[in-house]
Amino acid sequence: MTKTTNTMFDFDPSKMFDMSKMFGGFDATKAFADFDPSKMSTEFTKAFGDFKAPSVDMEPVMESQRKNIEAVVAANKLAVEGVQAVFKRQAEIFQKSLEEVNATMTGASTASNVQDNVAKQADALKAGLDTALVNMRELAEMINKSNTEAFDTVNKRFGESLEELKAQVVKLKA
Repeated sequence: MTKTTNTMFDFDPSKMFDMSKMFGGFDATKAFADFDPSKMSTEFTKAFGDFKAPSVDMEPVMESQRKNIEAVVAANKLAVEGVQAVFKRQAEIFQKSLEEVNATMTGASTASNVQDNVAKQADALKAGLDTALVNMRELAEMINKSNTEAFDTVNKRFGESLEELKAQVVKLKA
């Protein structure tokens, strides 16, 4: 991405959405990368390992909970990546818009008469509105895709968890 220069819009919008500087330097991607659900399982096993319910095998329960935590972590990671992708794309769109406004202003100042100037501005306005609608649709689709991926991850695990619970209940009845 290039920085617009020699215009009234002299800044780099990509700096607006630097996730490493937002939220006090907190980077959720790194936080999730360092997260190890197996450590939680180990700590939970230490705390409740001696607890024995009648005829309940705690190992499958613990494994199921570990998988649940992993699914939530994966869904959160997908959501964070989606937000970062949307922010990045918004910055790119904003930069391109500034460049187009600058080109339009330059073109308007070189028009030979008022009618040509008005016609150029009207054409630029129409093109700008068309582009804005296309960009809004693109961003909405990106957000929808990210949300769907995160939801599908948790939903799939929820179904698996129910099947695991069902299997445990069947074992208890036997």
